[in-house]
Amino acid sequence: MSTQSNTEHTLNDLIEIARDGKDFYTEAAGKVKDAELSALFTRIAGVKSEIVTSLSSTVVATGGEPAKHGTMVGSMQQFYGKVRATLGDTQYGYVAELEESEDRLLKAFKDAATDNDLTPAARQEITRFLPTVQETHAVMRDRKHAMKH
Repeated sequence: MSTQSNTEHTLNDLIEIARDGKDFYTEAAGKVKDAELSALFTRIAGVKSEIVTSLSSTVVATGGEPAKHGTMVGSMQQFYGKVRATLGDTQYGYVAELEESEDRLLKAFKDAATDNDLTPAARQEITRFLPTVQETHAVMRDRKHAMKH
């Protein structure tokens, strides 16, 4: 695989996972009753949106086609089914599931950051967003631990 096609593939994986996160956070912000939590979810959805937009531009700049969807069809239904089935429709349920989506994104970013077969522009974007991804992951992890009974 060429550096260019590897870059497109790697960035599109990140775009899809970040887009899933954005959708989950936007949806959850409308469902939770806690105004502060809703505001936090909305803020993090904005961060994910910025990642999607920026990485999509980088894919276009390498001559590729950016991903237009999340990772799976019906992921929202699966997400909510899982929240309700495992944890009930509670604030903790949303936080726990969103923290899981942060785990996925952070792992994908860390893997991409060590991929030597990326264009310099792509590596720069990944490096630029990594601290933000780590920060939102830490926020949700801490929030989840604080809510545990």
